[in-house]
This record gives sequence, structure tokens and C-alpha cells, in this order.
Amino acid sequence: MDVFLMIRRHKTTIFTDAKESTTVYELKRIVEGILKRTPEDQRLYKDDQLLEDSKTLGDSGFTNQTARPQAPATVGLAFRINEEMFEQLHIEAFSSPPELPDVMKPQDSGSTASEQAVQ
Repeated sequence: MDVFLMIRRHKTTIFTDAKESTTVYELKRIVEGILKRTPEDQRLYKDDQLLEDSKTLGDSGFTNQTARPQAPATVGLAFRINEEMFEQLHIEAFSSPPELPDVMKPQDSGSTASEQAVQ
């Protein structure tokens, strides 16, 4: 079955899908194709837990029930800084949309839109 993932690092978000039988290493290869960083320079996380390269996505807790198209599962991504260290996992919060202008806000009065147009 397909799982739908949202791979996030800082302000970068990648949406992708894969099979439950895909290994974490194969997912890193998908990221490599997009961000041009080798799998050895990547760490993937689920809920702050490091994912093992040899495990499948299904074994790591990503199923078609937990990673649906309309609600993809979040995977954290961290890159290698130097030979010994990886950066801390950091995911920026999504921005909030601006407040709606007054003309677009729903009217609180009990009249309908057609009644307001007649007035």
C-alpha cells in the first residue's frame, strides 16, 4: 500500500509517496534525487526518533492508515555538518495566513446575502 509523506527540514517541505515496503535508505535516495545530498549525509526522523536505514516504512510506523494523501505523515530531515556531526533536527512551524479583510468575513446579521443585496 502507498504511504504519503511530508519530509521537512527548516523551511523546506517535500511531499512524496512510497510503498510501505520501501526501506528508509530508499527514501533517502528519493531525497537525494531532489536535494542532491547523499543518503550518508542524511538522517530521517519520526517523532524525534532516528529511523534505521534497513527498516521498511511499514516497520517504522508509516502505514496507509497513518500516512494518507489528505493527511501525510511528517518525516524530519537533518543533514551532516561535518565528518562527525549532524545538525539538530529543526522544523519551522508553518506560517499563519493573514486575517481576512472585513469585506470577506461572514456577516453576523440574520439576513441572507440576497436580502442584503435588495436593501
